[in-house]
Amino acid sequence: MRKTSFFIILFVATIACLISLFLFMVFTYPSSSYPDWMSEMWSHMGGGMMGETRDPYLGYFGVLFTIVIAVVVISVAGIIYFLLYPELKTGQIKKQIQPYESSKKPKAIESIRRTLNKDEQKVIEVLEIHEGKYLQKYLRKEAGLSRLKTHRILARFEERGIVSLERKGNTNEVTLKDWLT
Repeated sequence: MRKTSFFIILFVATIACLISLFLFMVFTYPSSSYPDWMSEMWSHMGGGMMGETRDPYLGYFGVLFTIVIAVVVISVAGIIYFLLYPELKTGQIKKQIQPYESSKKPKAIESIRRTLNKDEQKVIEVLEIHEGKYLQKYLRKEAGLSRLKTHRILARFEERGIVSLERKGNTNEVTLKDWLT
């Protein structure tokens, strides 16, 4: 959020400069009468047709005004960019996985569990509770998943070689592979 804060501060500061520049121009150089407005405008923009000016600093206001407007545009673009792409925000510390100690070898099931999502982990836990073998319809209920989600998870597990499925009546018997137990 630091970058977004930077652009917000930049935006507020440049708006404040723009307002103060406008107020300075209004109070220092009072408006002219109607018939002479064009010549006044040219003189405020840095001199008349021939370059004459009443104030030597008046030409710099146009440049300063352009710079302030450019900074406002850049800061607004920065704010929008960092709000649309939140993955670029700084200050987010990602949790690092601690490596295993050399004396402690992980079991195969622990290694597999690290690659699974929340629902897949539920299915593995239910299978472990029932010693690696359970009917799919009961597994679904204990894991709290829908029939379709359970079927898809078990199909992926079978494809990866984590479980084997055997047809038992109108359901499947799910068995963890031997290399995991």
